[in-house]
Amino acid sequence: MAFTTEVCRKCKKMFTYPGFGSKYCPDCRKFDEENRDKVKEYLREHGTANMVEISENTGVSQHDIKQYLRDGMLEIPEGSPIYIKCEKCGCDIRSGRWCPECAATLSKELKGMFVGIGEKPKVKLEGKMRFLRKR
Repeated sequence: MAFTTEVCRKCKKMFTYPGFGSKYCPDCRKFDEENRDKVKEYLREHGTANMVEISENTGVSQHDIKQYLRDGMLEIPEGSPIYIKCEKCGCDIRSGRWCPECAATLSKELKGMFVGIGEKPKVKLEGKMRFLRKR
C-alpha cells in the first residue's frame, strides 16, 4: 500500500491518502458520510423526493446530493420526471456518470489505449530471451 500526501477536495487541507477511496481528509470524509446517512434516512422515511426537498429537509447541499447520484450511492426512481444526464451523450440516466452505451464505448476506447501490455507466463521456464518476430 502506497501512502501519498494529497490535498482534500473539500477543505483544501493536506492529509495522508492511503491510495484508495475518496480524496477527502478524515474530517471531511466523516462529515460526508454523515450527510449521506441523513439523505438515506430521509428517503427511507419519506419515499421518493426531489433534490430540492431532500436538501431543504436534511441541510445537505444539492451539489452533494448530485455527487452522491454521480458516485452511484443514490439512484433516481424509475418513472421520475427528472433525471441526471450522461456526461458523454446527454441522455437521461438514474445514477452514475455515463449511460450503459457510453460506458461500453469508453471501456473499449480505454482498452485500445493500452499497447505493449505483456502476457504473464503460464509456466516458469528456464532459458534465454528470444525474438518473437523475424525481420
